[in-house]
Amino acid sequence: MDWWTEYKTHLTPDTIELLIRLVILVAGGIPLLSLLSNFVVRVLRQRLTPQQAMLTRKAIFYSGITLIVVTVLHELHFDLTAFLGAAGIVGVAVGFASQTSLSNLISGLFLIGERPFQVGDLIKVNETTGLVLSIDLLSVKLRTFDNRFVRIPNETIIKTEVVNVTRFPIRRMEINLGVAYKEDIRRVVAILREIVDRNPYCLDEPEPIIAFTGFGESQLDIFVGAWFSKDDFLNLRDTLLPEIKERFDAEGIEIPFPHRSLYVGEVTKPLPVMMMTPPPADGTP
Repeated sequence: MDWWTEYKTHLTPDTIELLIRLVILVAGGIPLLSLLSNFVVRVLRQRLTPQQAMLTRKAIFYSGITLIVVTVLHELHFDLTAFLGAAGIVGVAVGFASQTSLSNLISGLFLIGERPFQVGDLIKVNETTGLVLSIDLLSVKLRTFDNRFVRIPNETIIKTEVVNVTRFPIRRMEINLGVAYKEDIRRVVAILREIVDRNPYCLDEPEPIIAFTGFGESQLDIFVGAWFSKDDFLNLRDTLLPEIKERFDAEGIEIPFPHRSLYVGEVTKPLPVMMMTPPPADGTP
């Protein structure tokens, strides 16, 4: 007797009915769970943040998967009490063995509860800056500006200073300028204010800040603070800085660079520098 003949002898009508039920349960339950989780998120979209929507979708889906697995095991007459007890013992053992993962898990719960940032925010963690793709129980996933995927453990984020760049709807671009000591500081400030007021990406409210801040080593220091909508950062940076340089050139305003004097021997005697004219190319004296 071959294996197929032996197998068919065990296919009673009850067994066939059980197999059909299990196939329908698994094949139909998983797509229904996906549809249900998406439907609930769409209904509650106005009340949920992107992170809350993601967590709600995952909670519904994985809870349904757990229910399907338990139902299948029950239909197959598994002893669920012993199974759950064994799973609990294994879970405790794994938890003690992987304290780093447990720390990340607890940190993830704090992040979800505290919500210092959400999915879609632009954050900076140490030297990494990127858009938040997801906030999971063990880690946060980022996408950097050069399209790299970065996974940061939750414990690291809890212990590190995190800068949420896009938390508020407006931001301020801060520019530190320097002009030569010979320049009229009031005229320079008036020109800068005119440039800022004409830029379409600078907000009128809050009012931009343009102030003379002090005497530098080789320049007069000026601070420019221009407010803008958080979505216009690149537009403002790529227009305001060239406009300042072009207007300064047109107005004859000097942007100084550091000067150095070289001395040899006595401090009061500077090192002489002579400009030499190169000889003609044809070799004539």
